[in-house]
Amino acid sequence: MTMATQPLAPAHCAGVEKQLFRDAMAQLGSAVNIITTDGEAGRAGFTASAVCSVTDSPPTLLVCLNRSASVYPVFQQNQVLCVNTLSDRHESLSNLFGGKTAMEQRFAAASWAPMASGSPALQGALTSFDCRVSQVASVGTHDIFFCEVIDILRSDDSHGLVYFDRRYHPLIRQKTPA
Repeated sequence: MTMATQPLAPAHCAGVEKQLFRDAMAQLGSAVNIITTDGEAGRAGFTASAVCSVTDSPPTLLVCLNRSASVYPVFQQNQVLCVNTLSDRHESLSNLFGGKTAMEQRFAAASWAPMASGSPALQGALTSFDCRVSQVASVGTHDIFFCEVIDILRSDDSHGLVYFDRRYHPLIRQKTPA
């Protein structure tokens, strides 16, 4: 049996209240990332969990950013970014980049190295995805940056960090049997 696909009504038409949606999304665990950029518009960074894989051909991620965020104009103009996936030892850094701390203080709290795009990679991140923004889509209050991955740095010596139920949780890496 085949079902016809019909467009879904936007959430505001479906009657889903904003707080109900936010509470439900708190139950969706996700990796914690610091998104960085550097270029003509300057250096900036923010904490994000709204990051995911789109495709592996070409390797592409998406990153969501609120258009009212203070860092938005910098990311919009630079058109490059680095997705730094945090380890469990980066919780305080995540809070720093997620707050109202001055950009110089954020970057001074850790060691960074420029990737090919010029965007800063966090030393000791689980993974750093160096990207060029290839497309941008606007939905509600946010822009979705579709980012083609141009380089990757990995570190397998740490545990992961996820955000679930409005709290951080470490992910302990299980050793695979020999």
